[in-house]
Amino acid sequence: MQKVIAKSLSDILSPTVLFFILKIGFGSILLWVLLLWISWDLYTGMITTYIQKIPYVGNLEWFQSGGAFLTALIIGYMLVIITISILTSLFSEPLLIKLAQKHYPNKPVIGSPNITTSIYLSLKAGLVFFLLFLFTFPLIFIPVLGQVWMLWLWSILIKEPNNYDVGSLFITDKKKEKAQKKKVWFIAMIASLFNYIPLLNIFAPLFGQILFLHQILGNQE
Repeated sequence: MQKVIAKSLSDILSPTVLFFILKIGFGSILLWVLLLWISWDLYTGMITTYIQKIPYVGNLEWFQSGGAFLTALIIGYMLVIITISILTSLFSEPLLIKLAQKHYPNKPVIGSPNITTSIYLSLKAGLVFFLLFLFTFPLIFIPVLGQVWMLWLWSILIKEPNNYDVGSLFITDKKKEKAQKKKVWFIAMIASLFNYIPLLNIFAPLFGQILFLHQILGNQE
């Protein structure tokens, strides 16, 4: 795993990968800045309604006044992360193939992810993540437990889409595919660590894919 992480970190800092990440990342940030700026009153109204329904603290006046803006920023941040994950899943295939050819020239690409399936898995992961986040929002403020829980939630965005997008390129054996699934959670959680740092969060989805690529092809050598 150390070699997988080392290779992935080297790849993530290459100019081609950085350009892709910056394009997807800042495009997603700009999209949500514009959308929320246009609909800020509607958005904050929805946030106010949401925090009023949070158990135990939602009816407290100080939380409604002081917590609304913070909650709006946190949820906006999560929307950006979801969008980056979806767009990375949809547009990263040529980049992954290029990286595979660079490191593993003797390992041919044997398939391609179906675009409809990729969209479905990415949207499903985004929806599951967002709903779980909204329903368990107070947990993130509990020291240690909240950070572990948030890391697991972020890994949902990466796990299944990565397993499909990267696996479709290089795995046809169903047994091998099932064996890789056991390692996907760990890989997804490593990549999700980037989400703890604003701006570096744009690296998380693609870093997860690159980790998975090296895990698959490195084991085949």
